[in-house]
Amino acid sequence: MPSTTQSFPAEQILLYTLMAKIAAAAILATTLVRFKGFRRILLTERRDWPERLTFAACVGLPLTVGVISRLLLDYKAADLTLSGSYLAGLIAGPYAGALVGALVGLPPIFAHEYAALPFAIGCGFAGGGLREICPKEEIWRFTPLFFTQIHRRTWRLLRGMFFDWQIALVTAPVLLELIRQMVARRFHHFFSLTPTNWWLWVLLLLETVLGVAIPIKIWNSARIEHRLAEQEQLLMTARVEALANQINPHFLFNTLTSISSLIRSQPETARLLIVKLSGLLRRLLRHQEHFVTLREELSAIDEYLDIERVRFGPTLVVEKEIDDASLDIIVPSMILQPLIENSIKHGLGRKVGEGRVTIRTMRRGGHAVIEVIDNGIGMRPEQLDPQRGHGIGLRNVDERLRVIYGANYELKLHSVFGEGTSARIEIPELVAPERATA
Repeated sequence: MPSTTQSFPAEQILLYTLMAKIAAAAILATTLVRFKGFRRILLTERRDWPERLTFAACVGLPLTVGVISRLLLDYKAADLTLSGSYLAGLIAGPYAGALVGALVGLPPIFAHEYAALPFAIGCGFAGGGLREICPKEEIWRFTPLFFTQIHRRTWRLLRGMFFDWQIALVTAPVLLELIRQMVARRFHHFFSLTPTNWWLWVLLLLETVLGVAIPIKIWNSARIEHRLAEQEQLLMTARVEALANQINPHFLFNTLTSISSLIRSQPETARLLIVKLSGLLRRLLRHQEHFVTLREELSAIDEYLDIERVRFGPTLVVEKEIDDASLDIIVPSMILQPLIENSIKHGLGRKVGEGRVTIRTMRRGGHAVIEVIDNGIGMRPEQLDPQRGHGIGLRNVDERLRVIYGANYELKLHSVFGEGTSARIEIPELVAPERATA
């Protein structure tokens, strides 16, 4: 039985090749944007020479591999000479575009395609020249869906003589493709895809434009995502700063109120409180970081407790159960002071007899656990919600935890009325060597 081989019509092969070329451009753009160094280059429009060379290498080397695969394996869909060189010039400037053109134009010389090198370099210069005169944001607005609005833009151009840069960005690669077709007719050894009917011509020109528009769209989406992430980080930093700044005036107001009540009845005690307060404020003004080690936070708390011991005398007992392994954990600054102040003011302030505050820290399961426990009068169930409980302090702590660490991290209160209250914080471990500021 004779064997039969299935062959595809030339039109079908060309159609598949055009589709594969678009897919190759999208895959290359998506792969490159995953690298932080390449993404960083896309974020700025004023690039120095090392960044231009890096960009040219990142784009040019994969394109060169595609050209070589076309020469050796006859896989035409891998050859993105025109769109790649033009795109490099459009994004990184004429010299970067020319360098990419030189990289992709050299291998065809060994196959006697001598016109490939000047053509590829010319495409790079064409993209770079358009970049020099075109507003940069217009380039990043170039979209694969350009054809949905091209009739409106053309009408605006003809009716009002209003120059539209999007029309220029579409026209340039189309003209380069037409030039390539003319060069291919003039020189026998020159690679080009040759349509055989009008609709394949339309698809060829469409593929040429999409080979530029799709990578721009992918890269611009990455730029927008990065900027949104930066804005979100800045917003979080601003919220943390606002909450941290809210703590200090609140603490200062409460302490000054206590001092004012002692000025007449206990002037020496009031003077001692002022000295202690000035030392604590000096520390707060000296340390403006939003995150400190637990060791530093406990040191600041000691100064605050010195003030409270002066006020309450021997009736206030402070116990510490500190796990040494937790001392280098990074915590938000001034996170403990509101909890201890709440215990002393609301838990022990109205208690008869000795009042005890226990500060307990530990590391467990990748988290740092901090507890402030008192044996005060306790809280009723309706008071255990930090957002509706006592004053600004607990609400502030709860909101700072949610802003910094996410909605799953919050201040947890447990209380038995008449016996005491426990305030618990559990945050992810971050030790001092990895320390970061907001």
